[in-house]
Amino acid sequence: MGKGVKAAVVGGVFAVMIGGAGYGVYNIVSALNGDGGGASAAETRKSGPPDKDEVRETTDAFFGAWEKGQATRAASYTNNAQDAGALLAAYGEEARIGRVDITPGAPRGTTVPFTVKATVSADGVSKPLRYTSTLTVVRGQTTGRALVDWKPSVVHPDLRDGDTLVTGESAQPPIEAVDRDGTVLTREKYPSLGPVLDTLREKYGEKAGGSPAVELSIRHATDEADTPLLTLAKGEPGKLRTTLSAGVQAAAETAVKQYPESSVVALKPSTGEVLAVANNRGDGFNAAFQGQVAPGSTMKIITAAMLIDHGVTSMNGPAPCPDTATWQSQTFKNLTGMEPNEGATLANSFLRSCNTAFIKLIDEEPLSDASLTEEAQERFGLGRDDWKTGIASFDGSVPASGGPDRAANAIGQGQVQMNPLNMASVTATAITGAFRQPYLVSPELDGRQLAQAKGLPAQTSAQLKEMMRLTATQGTAVRAMSGLGGDIGAKTGSAEVDGNATSDSWFTGFRGDVAAAAMAQQGGHGGDAAGPIVAAVLRAGG
Repeated sequence: MGKGVKAAVVGGVFAVMIGGAGYGVYNIVSALNGDGGGASAAETRKSGPPDKDEVRETTDAFFGAWEKGQATRAASYTNNAQDAGALLAAYGEEARIGRVDITPGAPRGTTVPFTVKATVSADGVSKPLRYTSTLTVVRGQTTGRALVDWKPSVVHPDLRDGDTLVTGESAQPPIEAVDRDGTVLTREKYPSLGPVLDTLREKYGEKAGGSPAVELSIRHATDEADTPLLTLAKGEPGKLRTTLSAGVQAAAETAVKQYPESSVVALKPSTGEVLAVANNRGDGFNAAFQGQVAPGSTMKIITAAMLIDHGVTSMNGPAPCPDTATWQSQTFKNLTGMEPNEGATLANSFLRSCNTAFIKLIDEEPLSDASLTEEAQERFGLGRDDWKTGIASFDGSVPASGGPDRAANAIGQGQVQMNPLNMASVTATAITGAFRQPYLVSPELDGRQLAQAKGLPAQTSAQLKEMMRLTATQGTAVRAMSGLGGDIGAKTGSAEVDGNATSDSWFTGFRGDVAAAAMAQQGGHGGDAAGPIVAAVLRAGG
């Protein structure tokens, strides 16, 4: 072999390792392709989208090298050789995937679907692996070569940036998660529970009493739990009982599918037990528990509680609703088409969701910049970073704000951040008067201490519950709650987010001993998208 070139056997695959300054992978691949460097290459450099012959030649070369376990060579046919090489090397080494056979499908322009058949082997056990993915061929910006547009999903459709594949003994024993009545909860039947089940396994696998399995898994770049893809040797699952209800969860899964980027949580106000958590997202993020976005007018439940608790007004007391309200040079308006009502009560302004009524009242004595924050923290248990639900969750944030944000916070804009878990809890506290920290796994399993808060005076709770009843039967929530029997109540909300043409849709409500809250990004008014989601969940809750 020439100077600077040495041979090495890595993971059972013969690979050529290149050394020496100025002589890299591109030079060898270019020579192999008959596309040498120098002036002639520059003169023949192509532009524009790759043609069908280039697409075929590039994918054939890429697949051929991948099949042979030649990670460096395969990566050289991509537009990101460094990242591609690392992931393709892990494919054969850490993931222990071999006997790779790739079958391309019919190209769609420069995009090529393909099927991978392979074998995963570890600890004397081998299992077949089969999946489909796609790649796209693009023109290299500097070389003019046709190259695979590199994305981790080329290697496996579930991989995201920074992820890798590993095969070995699982970090945690498998669990058999069951609902409150013993029904087994699987990601196949309840797809949006997938990330939740992964987290439960990571946190409670050992406590549930199982033994580890040998698996092919996705190891995520984030703190997210590994995602199992293929089990080579089954571990002994431990049983983990959750507070979820299979029936309510099924309804939540179906409901969020109707609206993109939506999330919902349902819980029992009398205990804080979470009955359902569902997300319709493509990124695996549990926005229902961990989202941090403005909740819009659903925040008026807390603001109304603050006004009542401080003696500013009451349910039947004055809360005038003018066309506009100005606070420290910022003018606030109501929804288009809302008729002003200078003689409105708090109940009337609440059920119509009049912004200006709440803006005008936050300037009353004895309220201060910190009053809304104190109400949220001390009465509703929000914003103290002390909830222990059993999985990762965000506890809401209502910072003390001066200037225009003091007014904006009161109507769920400004600096206020919430998620459906928080707002379902707000409704539960409002209608029972007691803050019961939501949880998905009993604290008895690991001895964790649930968060505490004072809750609401009985008079405040009674007024909030009645105003929510009026909103569901006479106000902005009528259409969404139509057809639901029993004791019902609700609050709508829409939150304007900078850069979005349409506001986020928010809705929270109760029926009997079930409270639920939902949001749909860019879903419009509260009753448009989030409302039907909550109504479907409440209907299933009985």
